[in-house]
Amino acid sequence: MSKKQYNILASKSKRRIEILKLIKFDFSTQQSNIKEHFNLQLPPEAFAEHWAREKAKDVSKINPNALIIGADTIVVQDSKILGKPKNKLESISMLHSLSGRTHKVVTGVSFIHVGLKLDITFNDTTSVSVNKLKEDDILKYIRDYNPYDKAGSYGIQDGFSIHVNSITGCYYNVMGLPVSKFNSIFQKIKELIYKSD
Repeated sequence: MSKKQYNILASKSKRRIEILKLIKFDFSTQQSNIKEHFNLQLPPEAFAEHWAREKAKDVSKINPNALIIGADTIVVQDSKILGKPKNKLESISMLHSLSGRTHKVVTGVSFIHVGLKLDITFNDTTSVSVNKLKEDDILKYIRDYNPYDKAGSYGIQDGFSIHVNSITGCYYNVMGLPVSKFNSIFQKIKELIYKSD
């Protein structure tokens, strides 16, 4: 294999793309065909890792000589996994459940390189404390930001930021990628890849 390393993000997530560009990571994107479902009975950390790995595995099938990166972010409140809301009622319900409380955001990340038999998956957790939300706050946020593509029905980087009291852990993990942990593990993977040349 040549020294040129091909990295593919198995997602078209605008937020993950933004984070990787921020750290000058060299990559292309390819959407996986995996559709996650929430009837999988796993603890939150294992759930996020499972779907991150499934996404990476799917894209790796047609890219065996590239390093594939899969990721999956979930919001957890009262041991319940909150995915993306299907409609306005689900969005309202999710935001009510987060109001005035602290929840966890878990992101699973998977690195797969079929040609090198490399398969590494990990997760990171950030705690997010949300101020008490009024009904008008919730309805205005949904109206202005249409958070139907976001786990837990909010984006910490958009207008919901005014309702976040504090976070413990990686901010970027809440956006969709624990960037420090990601980079640390990627650097080790790079060494393995170049040693194999």
